[in-house]
Amino acid sequence: MIDDHQISRPRQSHILKLDNVTRVFGSGNQSVTAVDNVSLEIKHGQFVALVGRSGSGKTTLMNIMSGLDNPTSGHVEFDGKFLTDMSDGELVKLRRNKQGFIFQSFGLISLLSAYENVQLPLHISGTSWRERRRKAATALEMVGLAGRANHRPYELSGGEQQRVAIARALVSEPNILFADEPTGELDSVNALYISQILKDISKTNQVTIIAATHDPTLADMSDQIYRMQDGTIQN
Repeated sequence: MIDDHQISRPRQSHILKLDNVTRVFGSGNQSVTAVDNVSLEIKHGQFVALVGRSGSGKTTLMNIMSGLDNPTSGHVEFDGKFLTDMSDGELVKLRRNKQGFIFQSFGLISLLSAYENVQLPLHISGTSWRERRRKAATALEMVGLAGRANHRPYELSGGEQQRVAIARALVSEPNILFADEPTGELDSVNALYISQILKDISKTNQVTIIAATHDPTLADMSDQIYRMQDGTIQN
């Protein structure tokens, strides 16, 4: 008799699935529905843009997708597991090993070089020095900053700082990247460059990317655009 654990199952086509997800803040007359009954599937390696005005619910939805926030109702399935069934420790492990995060404000440590900022997640997770060095160098090369590895954030342009932040998000080789307004503080030239980097990462490395953005250039480079209004998906 074949053990059930020995059966090789095909990988699901989706990495992320939301079923009737709603998020309500507050209660009674003071309640606000930030996300309203959203259902969607996101495939492995897909580049998805969440677009909408400020307050439309896109950042709240992305936080729910990543497990940073819990839905009031509905289910979120990530890589075959329900996020709401995971313990805090399991969620921490998930974020460390399978998820990467990119923020509008870069979030770099000013006293550390680009290389040191990029390898920091690996240092925290206990990765060996040799492996940290290799992976950080590879990540910086992917974003075109191999020659700027020893520069500190204040010696880099805004576009270069965001590229360091992307390299840091990639260094743990995640399955998915969550990007909250990744081009929000950049001029049009650097915004275009960052958008192209994200698209290339998605295609070349088969990394799923979910970006909450106001930037039409970034959205147009994505595989799928979800337009949000009043907490709902409009398309």
